[in-house]
Amino acid sequence: MKRIVLFLFFTFLVSSAFAQKRAMTTDDILNMDRLSSSMISPDGNSVIFGKSTLDWDENKRETKYYYVPADSGAVYQYIGEAGGSDMKYSPDGKYISLKRSVDDKQQLFLLPTTGGEAVQLTEHKNSVGSYEWSADSKAIYFVSDVPKSSEEEKEYKAGYDQLFVDEAPHGQTEGSWNHLWKFDVDEKEETQITSGDVMIGSFSVSQDQNRVVYTARFENRRNQQYMSEIYLLEVGDSTAVQLTENEVPEGGLNWLPDNQHILYSAAHDEEWELRQSKLWRMNVDSKEYEMISGQFNGNIGSVHITPEGDKIYFSGSIKTDSNIFSMDLQTGNVTQHTDREGSISIVDMNRNRDHVLFTYENVQTPRDLYAASLENLDDPVRLTDLNPFVRDSLILADYEVVQWESNDGLEIEGLKYTPQELEQDGSAPFLLHIHGGPAGVFRNSFSPQYHVWAGLGYVQLAPNVRGSTAYGDEFLRGNMNDIGDGDYEDLMSGVDMLIENSWIDDDKMAVRGWSYGGILGGTTITKTDRFKAASLGAGVFDWTSEYAMGFNHDVRLWYIGGEPWTNPEEYRNRSAAMHADKVSTPTLFLHGNRDRVDTPQQSLIFFTYLKDIGKVDTRYIEFQREGHGFREPRNQRTRDIEEIRWVQKYTLGLDWEPWERDEKEDENPDEKE
Repeated sequence: MKRIVLFLFFTFLVSSAFAQKRAMTTDDILNMDRLSSSMISPDGNSVIFGKSTLDWDENKRETKYYYVPADSGAVYQYIGEAGGSDMKYSPDGKYISLKRSVDDKQQLFLLPTTGGEAVQLTEHKNSVGSYEWSADSKAIYFVSDVPKSSEEEKEYKAGYDQLFVDEAPHGQTEGSWNHLWKFDVDEKEETQITSGDVMIGSFSVSQDQNRVVYTARFENRRNQQYMSEIYLLEVGDSTAVQLTENEVPEGGLNWLPDNQHILYSAAHDEEWELRQSKLWRMNVDSKEYEMISGQFNGNIGSVHITPEGDKIYFSGSIKTDSNIFSMDLQTGNVTQHTDREGSISIVDMNRNRDHVLFTYENVQTPRDLYAASLENLDDPVRLTDLNPFVRDSLILADYEVVQWESNDGLEIEGLKYTPQELEQDGSAPFLLHIHGGPAGVFRNSFSPQYHVWAGLGYVQLAPNVRGSTAYGDEFLRGNMNDIGDGDYEDLMSGVDMLIENSWIDDDKMAVRGWSYGGILGGTTITKTDRFKAASLGAGVFDWTSEYAMGFNHDVRLWYIGGEPWTNPEEYRNRSAAMHADKVSTPTLFLHGNRDRVDTPQQSLIFFTYLKDIGKVDTRYIEFQREGHGFREPRNQRTRDIEEIRWVQKYTLGLDWEPWERDEKEDENPDEKE
């Protein structure tokens, strides 16, 4: 009897706690603090991290930086109101470099780690771009655009600012050549390293500072990234040696400690293939190279080389999870160091590569910062708890990873989200999410919008359709010359799986997506009338017209094949707008007016077709000052509110009223620590 009483009492406590929580709102998303750039000191003893906080009155987010011991302890603000960005420790740990704006140009500043004020280092004629410290901490190398001469600047301001499109250094927008510079920290002198008309991408300086490798192009056409190659420059020499000659964009350059070999990333060594990026090692003297990451069938990120140069540590993504791995550079053998459900990502490592700074998150846990020795990764030190209100005050969706067979037998995986305490009786409304990409992936990470939709009662499915990354090259290439067909079947077979298992009401279904998600969502509503509402963000709906204005290399090489003049029927057939007369789903379009990934005219095309046909309700909201990803909080709120309003109206017949924003939340944002 006593056991029964205790059980009932415990159940009462859980139910009471649940009752005191509330559903998540769009304002909760905006109010969340976000982790910004972070780093661990070379000795591994301390961490500096950035925290981004909403400033609703100014319609932006502000980032401040904080110091915390790596073994936990008191947190205090490290940099004053002047702020800064792109911070790095000097290798000897004596200084922190950062960038600040001076006369509208980004300049380097130096801050002693022992304390004091940041002192301006550079007075460069143009903004300092990417940069790195020398191994001996005596110099900083940086990239900067070539400034206009005084006469060129005078004529430019007078109105001679015409753009000669695709005539280097210009592309579709104004461009400029750039160069690599060396800044001597003690002497306060800068030296130009490269010369000529060149556009430098990534670069790396050897530990002895006698050699530099960099990627470079000599034109700026938007869809010719494959024209980039790797070059070697002996410091003091004026002539660079070309190390690669292919049609593949390389990146992620890193010197090994022997000053003779480099590591770099590329999908292939000859052609621009649709494959997950691989790691390669090259002897720069002989130009001989080999792929070293063939034993890892996932996504590789955040590579850190050991001081001996015999091993790398990296973040590896396999399916929906990410963990910490290492690779022996001689054998290629891979060791997995963590095995967590969720997403672990390396942020930084100390000089000896025996301590790691990383983030962890999963569907129900927002991202926070952790530190650990490699020997103690199972028991890391939690350094931040940025959003305790999510855990303490909000009702979050339940989730699980689910699998099903598509129409051709291919196994598809995705994340299923359900409201808590949901009755599995087939009565719940349903929302289908489609990820961006196409080579994107839904991960086991914290995406707050899913919890908002769950709070509104929706069961949701986020499928990793063929073409998604982190499932191996064969899966990634699964929608080559097939975009909108096999991936569509993957979506709908997942929907059918939920219906067959009585999770959802097939008469209350909606679909949404952004970028490729908007593209495939557009195709979906031309092929089926099963969805009652659609929200399409930042999509492409007429591939022929987008060929000139947007990215076309992936469509031309992989997803459709050929060009509009060599393969016109496929370009037409795979364009959702060309099948607008088949749409019976009320459709909302969302697009930023400065989007240059997928141009806003694409939403206008499909919207206008539907409007003129007149069979379905449609609406197009264009957001000022926004690109492919939105930055302004008020635009973000309007986008999310209007999407919910649309789906609620046409899926459930509700005249939904949005939450009122609590202005008290905006009075003292800095007090949320």
